Amino acid sequence: MRIGELAARTGVSVRSLRYYEEQGLLTSERSASGHRRYVEGQVERILFIQRLFSAGLSSRTIVDLLPCVDSPNADASEAALERMNQERVRLERHIEDLIGTRAALDELIAANRAHRPEPTDT
Repeated sequence: MRIGELAARTGVSVRSLRYYEEQGLLTSERSASGHRRYVEGQVERILFIQRLFSAGLSSRTIVDLLPCVDSPNADASEAALERMNQERVRLERHIEDLIGTRAALDELIAANRAHRPEPTDT
């Protein structure tokens, strides 16, 4: 299938698909006229990649995990497990930072409310 059809079937923009190729997340064959051609299995791959992006993983991390998906073996599995554990630690730190930011914002909101004039009845 051509890139436009793949984009339509996955809900991912053509630009994003080209980016995925640049990053090594996706491969295509070229037709004689130079157009990208994708196989049916690429639809599921893109949906999987989208889920990983939604989980907060970077394209670099996803590239590191894909060998475990593409050709599962003990070495790829071990490397993927290590990488996923690193990402989990990174996400935990980020969550802690967000919780701290939310607490600071809650304090600012409370301070703002405390210093607002009382509404008057007219």
